[in-house]
Amino acid sequence: MAGTRPIPTPLWKAAALSGMASYLDAGLIVSISVSLAIYRDGYDMGVWMAGAISAIVTGCIAVGSLVGGRLADLFGRRRVYNWDIFCFAIGALVITLAPDDITLLVGVLLAGLAAGADLPTSLAVVSDAAPSWARGRLVAFTQVMWMLGIAVAIFLGFALSTTGMTGARLITGQLAVAALVTWALRSRLKLPDDLPDELSGTDPETHAEDPALKNVWTRAALLPMAATFVFYVTWGLGANTFGQFGTYLLVTVSDASQSLATGINLAFIPIGVLLTFAFVRVADSPWRDRLFHVAAVVQILAFVIASLTAGALAGMLVFFVLYQLSHPFAGEANYKVWSQLTLPADTRGTTQGLTYALSRGVFAVAAFFTPALADHSPSVLLWTITACMTAAAFAGVFIVRVLVPRSASAVRDGADLRVPSPSPAGLSDKEH
Repeated sequence: MAGTRPIPTPLWKAAALSGMASYLDAGLIVSISVSLAIYRDGYDMGVWMAGAISAIVTGCIAVGSLVGGRLADLFGRRRVYNWDIFCFAIGALVITLAPDDITLLVGVLLAGLAAGADLPTSLAVVSDAAPSWARGRLVAFTQVMWMLGIAVAIFLGFALSTTGMTGARLITGQLAVAALVTWALRSRLKLPDDLPDELSGTDPETHAEDPALKNVWTRAALLPMAATFVFYVTWGLGANTFGQFGTYLLVTVSDASQSLATGINLAFIPIGVLLTFAFVRVADSPWRDRLFHVAAVVQILAFVIASLTAGALAGMLVFFVLYQLSHPFAGEANYKVWSQLTLPADTRGTTQGLTYALSRGVFAVAAFFTPALADHSPSVLLWTITACMTAAAFAGVFIVRVLVPRSASAVRDGADLRVPSPSPAGLSDKEH
């Protein structure tokens, strides 16, 4: 079975280094979230500046995804892949050392833009290097890194909750160090398959005629781009709301203490991490899409229970258990794999950058209004998210039943645009 075929070690290394984009993306958002109250007091922020920083980090990731994905297709994915992580490190250092709220805002802008640029670029790099029989597992592994980014930030936030600004600086400081180490390792990375010239930005004619932008508006690109966007934006509205405001909702709606709310988030995360590893195991097998149907139903049930109990603590505890059991098999990991399987290879950076950018833009707007809506009516907020999760399930079923089979048929017919070449170590699909 394709899902159990061994993958060469250099490809796992490439997947891990590409997954650092997801680690840093999640780590940045959660780090700002857990430290926001500390920043507010330490820099004597107004409420609007505090709200602006939360919205800006998501908005900058959106803009970075749009611009970075396009630049990667134009000037070379490996080139952008190496330098956007370095820019993130600079932004994280500025956040860590910021003496005032304006400097903090500058760091958030730079780190957010760089994180956004790295998301579609890193996925395209590992997807281009991967043989078709291993692409799902390698791309899915980046989601493990996303979960680890959340877990580390929340754990540090919990462990350093009494240390004030020092703790906040340590949380973002570890992101800067991780980014610098990743940049050094990426610079020396040798992939088993080099990108073809038309994808690596080395062909002058590609730049002159710019066919990739024209190819974005073909039916082959638009249909999977639209479908994966609908899935990601509807699923992500729920996931992003609880990612940014999970602790806030537990405190303000469920009447939990700050320590209990943080502890609840931390306690259930290991379930999601372990099951994301399980998803990696099945990402290249038929079980990937079979499990999606079951997990999507469980995920909707989780939000229904939260909505029916109007955010009461008992209902929220059941919600967190069911959500962590389901989202690894019916969430962002699916979006990442489906995008690489269904989007045309020559425009993967641009098209996935568009879906990331539009979705994150929606998340930023939603984040701005979420506290007010939760204060007005927790039930309305929760039922709205439940409706979004239901829409995501229907979009996912369409992708599974229509787009993925078409993509598999195209690969069997020789339509896979990746051009393999021998690795420096002599590895090839045939040998493995």
